[in-house]
Amino acid sequence: MKVALTGASGFVGTALQEHFKECVIIDRNDDVSRIVEKLEGVDVVINLAGAPIIKRWSDPYKKILLKSRIESTERLVAAVNQSNVSHFISTSAIGIYPDNKKCDETCTEVADDFLGELAHKWEEEARLCEKPTTILRFGVILGKEGGALAQMLTPFKLGVGGIIGNGKMMTSWIDMEDLMRIYHFVIDKKLTGVFNAVSPNPVTNYVFTKTLGKVLHRPTILPIPEFALRIMYGEASSVLTGSKEIYPSALQEKGFVFEYTDIEASLKHQLS
Repeated sequence: MKVALTGASGFVGTALQEHFKECVIIDRNDDVSRIVEKLEGVDVVINLAGAPIIKRWSDPYKKILLKSRIESTERLVAAVNQSNVSHFISTSAIGIYPDNKKCDETCTEVADDFLGELAHKWEEEARLCEKPTTILRFGVILGKEGGALAQMLTPFKLGVGGIIGNGKMMTSWIDMEDLMRIYHFVIDKKLTGVFNAVSPNPVTNYVFTKTLGKVLHRPTILPIPEFALRIMYGEASSVLTGSKEIYPSALQEKGFVFEYTDIEASLKHQLS
């Protein structure tokens, strides 16, 4: 099976290249005709393009976040529609869901904030694909090579990691190994539609923080005030302070079995 990737140099893209040995890399500067050429003989296209979300959102950067997802997906979909590709898998995020509400894929309410708007527009563009299409909504991905966990390690190892605010906000997470298995599962089963790529066991920020401290053998006694994150990241602090309690009902109904459902087991797996 031959796979093509956008966003190949990113956290998830790098992991996918290790799992799918024969990968075609689609560059952000490729136009539609060049992408069509690259898709010759490709079976599956995985769309991961997008500028990093954890960064202060100035108005110009918001435009970059939108452009890097919407325009790149528009070009990619146009090329896929002209190709013989048999399956298109596009990325989204659980930021599409509202805070403080238990949601699975049947939840149709979109968060009334920039993250909700960003994910919704990204998905709308992907749905214009005329090939069998899957949308994976990522939660917090736990992997030692990057992402949120890698950013947390330094302060936690220094003993200054702590709960955010009151620690009650929910974190919906997934082990990188399970995410890779989801891609294989979706492709092998030829699944289409929307799937939440999250563990079936979301945890509070308090539980996540205390578990990470336990795995690293470090104290977690210094709380991080929400206002401090707002000073540092502005509106983007909502990525860290939002409460997303999301469940992967659609994947489980199709028969997917998660290997890492316990947060401590996942963190030990990634940090051993």
